[in-house]
Amino acid sequence: MAEITAVAVKDLRDRTGAGMMDCKKALIESDGDQERAIDLLRKTGVAKAAKRSGRVASEGMIHIATRDRSIAMVEVLSETDFVARSESFTEFARTVAEELFDLPISDGEILAGDELLGLEGGEEINSQLDALRAQVGENIQVGRAIRYDSATDSAGASYVHFGNKIGVLVEVSSVSAAAIETARNVAMHAAATNPSGLDPDDMPKDQVERERAVLIEQAEEEGKPAEITEKIVEGRMRKFFEENALLWQTYVRDPEKKVKDLLTELDEEISVNRFVRFEVGS
Repeated sequence: MAEITAVAVKDLRDRTGAGMMDCKKALIESDGDQERAIDLLRKTGVAKAAKRSGRVASEGMIHIATRDRSIAMVEVLSETDFVARSESFTEFARTVAEELFDLPISDGEILAGDELLGLEGGEEINSQLDALRAQVGENIQVGRAIRYDSATDSAGASYVHFGNKIGVLVEVSSVSAAAIETARNVAMHAAATNPSGLDPDDMPKDQVERERAVLIEQAEEEGKPAEITEKIVEGRMRKFFEENALLWQTYVRDPEKKVKDLLTELDEEISVNRFVRFEVGS
């Protein structure tokens, strides 16, 4: 039997676009013959599916999984909503989410699909991805992934909305049942409002600076004195923060409250440590 080298596997992958494990298997079956290996990949549909990888995948789903004190979320993309609702697609998303607990992922780091598949242990996901592409005939992609590993004094909660198109993770500084329920309510709120950060200090600085620059220009065009302009801008910036900073937002289920008010209604003092929101294709 011919020796199957890493170079041979790479050459076949470059020629077909198929996954590494599929290329290696085809080379073994063809005793190292590249042309026969290509034919094998074509027969199984793997090479054909790989060529679809350039097509736009803007549909898909969010899947969330939990294990012990950890919670993981993954975005998996497809070309059509029909495929995104299929059993095989859903099962693949579930598998990827579960695999996130065993991969060498840093707590709280958002990984792109290519980064995830490139991790040690990502080969099996890559192989399953190629197989799913061949099965459904679409460009399937792993979008983003994240895992929260909560400390012993913190707990995470999650919420999935809009036909699995939006997912949110929220971590709070308590493990009580009431705190976890509050975290889930905050996650539900964030799914609806798409906040930019936890509070004004947590929001992207470029977004805040851009908004402030626009508001200064608007106020100056109104011809107000400098000292009045500054007050006008600060007032409008506060409104901007109330619309975009999670804790400052009006709670969607009770317009009389801010989200931060939910944290003061319990018999204990809690805070929101962090949150993350994924929306398919965004």
